[in-house]
Amino acid sequence: MNTPDWTLLRSFLAVVETGSLSAAATRVGATQPTLSRHIRALETAFGVTLFTRSGRGLDPTEAALSLIDEARAMGAAAEALALKAQGRVQGLSGTVRITASVIVANLLLPPILADLRAAEPRIQIELVASDQVQNLLRRDADIAIRMVDPTQNALFARRLGEAPLGLFGTRGYFERRGRPRNVADLAEHDVLGFDRNDALLRAYAGHGLRATREDFPIRCDDQMVSWNLMLAGAGLGFAQVSLAERQPALEQAEIGLRLAPLPVWLVMHEEVRGNARIRRVADVLSEALGSRLRAG
Repeated sequence: MNTPDWTLLRSFLAVVETGSLSAAATRVGATQPTLSRHIRALETAFGVTLFTRSGRGLDPTEAALSLIDEARAMGAAAEALALKAQGRVQGLSGTVRITASVIVANLLLPPILADLRAAEPRIQIELVASDQVQNLLRRDADIAIRMVDPTQNALFARRLGEAPLGLFGTRGYFERRGRPRNVADLAEHDVLGFDRNDALLRAYAGHGLRATREDFPIRCDDQMVSWNLMLAGAGLGFAQVSLAERQPALEQAEIGLRLAPLPVWLVMHEEVRGNARIRRVADVLSEALGSRLRAG
């Protein structure tokens, strides 16, 4: 039997790891019928059944489970080969994929990317606004702007600075509800919270504060929506000081709450640093964001 095409094995791994054709299709950027054909082709090539249907979706058979480690090893080798090749592509043309948090993508990057577009018209940008950490080893993006310390191996990371956090509200909100004087006063105020994300609950607990989701009268996991709710006067919100201070309607509530600043990192795979266009975009982002953080 000939070695199966890597495309088939990639589809196989996506189905194993997601448990459904629809989720796997989204991951690899293909259609469900295409993935279904890939699975049938592998089953024909190997002469075994790879998946059975259940109430949970598609369950891998014993035969499929026995193939996973080898398929992942082939995938890692294929990705490493692609990264090495990409890192050696020269010329300031082509596409660079950037991922950044929703707030950074909406409020910090647009003017930077506008300047980049004017300076480098042959470079195209794909911008992924997401608060999920994208897997650079799997080439989900070429460059990531992250607000958490990098943990993956084989990554090049450059710390650009840090973003102090504060508690803010609109002038109208303070006129209507008064100003909190200390942390305890927050119990009498509308603080914007998260829906399923427990980051704010953990932050409260880290400061010795008891809180449940119900203590936050409006909850949303989309940080941009929360930002707009704060600007609308719907409640107090935690925000980057440098961004909030640029909004005339917002004022900071000084209550003695100690908030650790967010680290700001530019991260990319070590293998793509030699790619001229990726390096150019990374340098522009580093300089612009670093200058803004220093000024803030």
